[in-house]
Amino acid sequence: MTNTQSPSEEGFYGLGIAPSLLEVLAKLKYTTPTPIQQKAIPIAVQGKDVIGIAQTGTGKTLAFSVPMLMRLAATKGKGLVLLPTRELALQVEETLAKLGKQAGLRTAVLIGGASMNMQIQKIKANPHVIVATPGRLNDHLEQHTVKLDTVSVLVLDEADRMLDMGFAPQINRILKHVPKERQTMLFSATMAPEISKMAANYMAMPVRVEIARAGTAADQVEQELFVVHKNDKLRLLDKLLQEYHGTVLVFSRTKHGATKICKSLKKMGFTATEIHSNRSLNQRKEALEGFKSGKYRVMVATDIAARGIDVIGIELVLNFDLPDQAEDYVHRIGRTGRAGRSGKAISFATPEQGRDVRDIEKLVRTQLNITKTPVLPPARGQVTSEELEQEERNNFGGDRHKQRGGRREQPKPFGRPSRFPATQSKGGFGGGATATRSTSTPGERAPQQTQRSGSTSIPGTKPNYDGEYRRDKGAKAPGSRPAGGRSGGPGGRRPKMAPRKFFGGMGV
Repeated sequence: MTNTQSPSEEGFYGLGIAPSLLEVLAKLKYTTPTPIQQKAIPIAVQGKDVIGIAQTGTGKTLAFSVPMLMRLAATKGKGLVLLPTRELALQVEETLAKLGKQAGLRTAVLIGGASMNMQIQKIKANPHVIVATPGRLNDHLEQHTVKLDTVSVLVLDEADRMLDMGFAPQINRILKHVPKERQTMLFSATMAPEISKMAANYMAMPVRVEIARAGTAADQVEQELFVVHKNDKLRLLDKLLQEYHGTVLVFSRTKHGATKICKSLKKMGFTATEIHSNRSLNQRKEALEGFKSGKYRVMVATDIAARGIDVIGIELVLNFDLPDQAEDYVHRIGRTGRAGRSGKAISFATPEQGRDVRDIEKLVRTQLNITKTPVLPPARGQVTSEELEQEERNNFGGDRHKQRGGRREQPKPFGRPSRFPATQSKGGFGGGATATRSTSTPGERAPQQTQRSGSTSIPGTKPNYDGEYRRDKGAKAPGSRPAGGRSGGPGGRRPKMAPRKFFGGMGV
């Protein structure tokens, strides 16, 4: 009798997966493969190179984990998984540990912020799979504490994000230590030109599997936009948190802003935590676990959490600040509406951010619904910049000031431009107007200004483990003013440009 069931109706049967792994998947309650799993697994289990293009939250981790474990069992080789962030590395290792527990799989996670000695002990235990961020793995390679000459399966997960964060040089150095005869699986949310170039250089006749076009937002996510003045954002956030009762992920553009939002929410009476690269690895793990378990209802994050935060059941993703790059909007809202569930994404935009909104709408090919700002509650619980500065001084030992070049530097108030501000020209929502805005705050490094069609790193800098940039010695800082006076004329000052606002009568 002919079996008329489709692969999705059969579950994971019929995809070429070994019976022992099918049993494990059933015990872990993986019943129906996602589209990327259904298309990528049958190709990958044959040992072919695969390029998987799918939007965030579609199950790419399982799509490469299952074939990799099968190939390692057959070849007796080792696996290497490269990822852009610590959180994503820990989650991938967790998935691998669940799948391979019954078979005695040994893994090692090599990420920044963790003990090198502990990682060396894991390496000495001869792990079957190494899960790493490029920066920390390069540290081990330089110290000759790890060898990659037995790697038979290489996975580049969130490859576009790694390139955006400037990891291309580190990846190139790593791949010089990996055998050329290997299986390579590359997974990405977008197919940028840099991804095509990487595939051509490091993959052998890869099979491309694409589930969703670049910029596709999750179908189950309802998107909404509020146009609100900056000073009213916390009041609007307070009102929305009283209307929505589930878990909420709030995105801030800066680390300083995330801390300020989190402390304000706590003073309002909400259980909140924060996650960004100023937090230690243990603090970030505790925040994520507390958010998953329900200890914290709200988590405030920078774009370090835009990918890889695999938490089922987030009711609302709220963009307190719009992202610097339109592509990050898709990754942010992909944290809700996962596993077939519906979700909600709300964004705050100031009246001067018309061009930012249009860039997002152009990417997602849809017009965001603008909702009139409701009557806002009185301000409560808002943390002032002075309170944050005083707390920072207390945490660092009284009035100890930062040292720069042997001279003391007083802390700068929140919102004042940093020493090397990066500016952008933005048009208002009505078009035709420009405004100059600073994209950095004190204590925050100027964010990278990357372009997909050009270099993926800032000249004279190199990314740390979280992809944020630090200057090499002697390098000229991006955005620093030239010698002999400020820009805008010989010895003159840059003319100030007042932003035009185009939202009269729209609730702002």
